Amino acid sequence: MPFVHVIIAGRSIKPQARQRLQQETTTLMNTIMRKRREVTAVLVEEVDLAGWTVGGEPLEVAAHVEANVTLGTNTAEEKERFIRAMDALLKESLGEMPPATYVIVREVEADAWGFDGVTQEYRRSQALVA
Repeated sequence: MPFVHVIIAGRSIKPQARQRLQQETTTLMNTIMRKRREVTAVLVEEVDLAGWTVGGEPLEVAAHVEANVTLGTNTAEEKERFIRAMDALLKESLGEMPPATYVIVREVEADAWGFDGVTQEYRRSQALVA
């Protein structure tokens, strides 16, 4: 049940390119992070570049990605592969990016989030009972 937030500034992204970025991000979550496609949510958001600096200096383009997953469901190697692949996808989608383009895999406790009104911890405990 991942939620991936992709923030972009400095380059407007056309609807087809946005949809492709969403689809490719979903595929990375599915193939690398072993997350189910049907519950993977991806938000691509464009923000004003004037609000973004690196090292106190303005940029021409910027991006930031936060992928939220349940704590302990991915290995260090999977997270490393996802970060590398997501960085490549950003560069493919937006062109050259500043070195300080961060991709974060945020691990959330299973009892602290869920979907359809049910926590991930509840789903896990029910799977163990079954």
